[in-house]
Amino acid sequence: MSEPSPAATDQATSAAIHDLGSAFMLHAETAARGAGQGYENPFAFYFAGRGGVLGEADAEVVYAAFGWFAPAVVRAMWEAGVAVHGAREAATRYYLACADWGRDHLGAVAGLDRFADLAERVVGAAETSGRPLFAGWKVEPRVADGPGRAMQLVQVMREWRGANHLVATTACGLSPLEAILCRDGGDRAQFFGWSPPFPELTGDLTDRRDRAEELTDQLCAPAFEALSGPERAEFIDLAQALFAAGTS
Repeated sequence: MSEPSPAATDQATSAAIHDLGSAFMLHAETAARGAGQGYENPFAFYFAGRGGVLGEADAEVVYAAFGWFAPAVVRAMWEAGVAVHGAREAATRYYLACADWGRDHLGAVAGLDRFADLAERVVGAAETSGRPLFAGWKVEPRVADGPGRAMQLVQVMREWRGANHLVATTACGLSPLEAILCRDGGDRAQFFGWSPPFPELTGDLTDRRDRAEELTDQLCAPAFEALSGPERAEFIDLAQALFAAGTS
């Protein structure tokens, strides 16, 4: 592979990192781990676990940091989740569940320690201002073993790009609901807890969505300057190998 640019590295890995993180979040094993710790609703574990790095915040703060989800859903699931073990403990348990999932699904991948080392450098170079959820996960302590640490860093990088995308859609004048509708339509909006009837999609809104996608790429690219060209190529290969193993 030729030496990819920072922007090309982001574009080549963003889907793999997003979808691998989603595989962990939505997996039956993750729900079972949560249930074994008292989280009867897997989405309560998800909201309290992801948002727990924000501390004992009101649900409105969590909604602001997450984006995408309807406020009523955030409040219901956040309050149900933090009632079990509190916010910070939920984050710790969620992060350990992430590591466990990595051990179960990524252990056979070669180069896990190398991926984690490269990912740490990207995460370390990434801007946290205006990205509170990512900032919380960036400083969360990680496990030492290769599979667990690699998957935890996938989670952190997923939060990083998601935060950049929320910054971008907001900067382009899109509400979370509008951003979802422009890209994925009403069914996806309902998955995130929004109820129809939905606003009509105009050409102006879809143009804003296109600008937001471009801006997201622009916000992500600088962090990959922490890697050399050959290292970026290596990172792409490793990220794709993790994705293949975790979603097979």
